[in-house]
Amino acid sequence: MIAVSQQPRAAPVVQRDYVSFSAISTYQQCPLRFYFHYIEGLEEPFVAASLALGGAVHSAAEYHFNQLMCGNSPPDHDTLLDAFWDNWKSRTETADIRFGKQEDIDSIAKTADRIIAAFRESDIAKPKGNIVGIEEELRKELIPGMPDILGRVDLIVESDEALTITDLKTARTRWSAVQAERSGEQLMLYAALAKDFAPEKPIRLEFAVITKAAKPTVDTLPVTFNQQRVGRTKSVMQRVWRSIQDGHFYPSPSPISCPSCPYRGPCDAWQG
Repeated sequence: MIAVSQQPRAAPVVQRDYVSFSAISTYQQCPLRFYFHYIEGLEEPFVAASLALGGAVHSAAEYHFNQLMCGNSPPDHDTLLDAFWDNWKSRTETADIRFGKQEDIDSIAKTADRIIAAFRESDIAKPKGNIVGIEEELRKELIPGMPDILGRVDLIVESDEALTITDLKTARTRWSAVQAERSGEQLMLYAALAKDFAPEKPIRLEFAVITKAAKPTVDTLPVTFNQQRVGRTKSVMQRVWRSIQDGHFYPSPSPISCPSCPYRGPCDAWQG
């Protein structure tokens, strides 16, 4: 049985010398989930198959771009599928994979096959320019009173015109241009972190969204940099960080998030 403290402690968080946008987002979604993951360090007993699939697609794309950056030919379909399954199998070594309704390993295999084929044919698989970063970790002090902001950027490409930062997403349905713009705060922070790559060039931001559909699509959707939104995002992150330091941890019940949360057991046992 997992031992869970009766009262979450804030002290360990103060010792962290970096924080990510995803960690802040986790706190906004559910402060208690943040506590279990980032402070107690509880292992996740299972991972949703949809998340495991997304991670494996990222791994295959990373392999593809690494080969291009090394000057090699684009990997063939079967090679990228091997990269997909290597990542999938590595996830099964640390946590069970929980399938949703109408999901099983055969349906995942068919989805992976279709996604790899769509990715290889897409424009995102053929970057126009020099690849200068793949799964690149960027870190910098951006917000007063907070640790360094740490970002992991899927792809950075330099051309004569600009430095392009691409965030790869997998989704059930296609994103609209409005949805991409509304989801752009993290990319805008990445722009601030990546300035040193090519300080003399403008930075372009985009999402590459791959759908997990019967006929997958790969859409490249631009995000407009907006300094006011960056300032707002920094203010929100400052306030969330203060709440974390003050030890404000509590559950945030959600009919959407709770069923797939790997910390249901510790959450039910937590007494406040």
